[in-house]
Amino acid sequence: MGSATSELPSHRTPLNDAAETGLKIVVVGGFGVGKTTLVRSVSEIRPLNTEEVMTQAGVGVDETSAVAGKTTTTVAFDFGRISLNERMVLYLFGAPGQERFWFLWDRLFSGTLGAVVLVDTRRMDDSWYAIDRLEHHRTPFVVAVNRFDDDTSRYSLDEIRQALALPGHVPMVDCDARVRQSGKDVLITLVNHLHEMAIAEEATL
Repeated sequence: MGSATSELPSHRTPLNDAAETGLKIVVVGGFGVGKTTLVRSVSEIRPLNTEEVMTQAGVGVDETSAVAGKTTTTVAFDFGRISLNERMVLYLFGAPGQERFWFLWDRLFSGTLGAVVLVDTRRMDDSWYAIDRLEHHRTPFVVAVNRFDDDTSRYSLDEIRQALALPGHVPMVDCDARVRQSGKDVLITLVNHLHEMAIAEEATL
């Protein structure tokens, strides 16, 4: 993406005493798609991250041709927190994107109520594994297309939905992972999706 960077919170925001609902949300997607950036930009606390500098040991193992400027990688997970309102808090877990760390994903999915799949349209094939694992776990998710500055294709959301073979009920949104409000809008879309699913399930009882 461009030179803009997300700002880390300068101080810890205490959890509101009125908070009643805590939801575990996982952010998944391919390597270098912006998962760490999204967690950092929206978190109201200084996020925990496990980024390490990429070394020669990853040469021939990690596919970095499409993210040539990337020098670090998440080796476990990122963690952040955001309060959507006084009563609802989201605990965010950013999954590692490199294939050699995918074995961690199933553990991260444990107890997860919903997920965000970040997509880079220059590397849409990298999204298949994330979608497949979420469908396997029957975890509800939304798809957020992280629009990179050097992406000249500008595929529409409908074109991306067709390319990923996503059913119509899966929400899709554009986003800029560097911008806090944009990331927050993605999370609100997910929470609304979970709410609508819960209402639909209650109606069948």
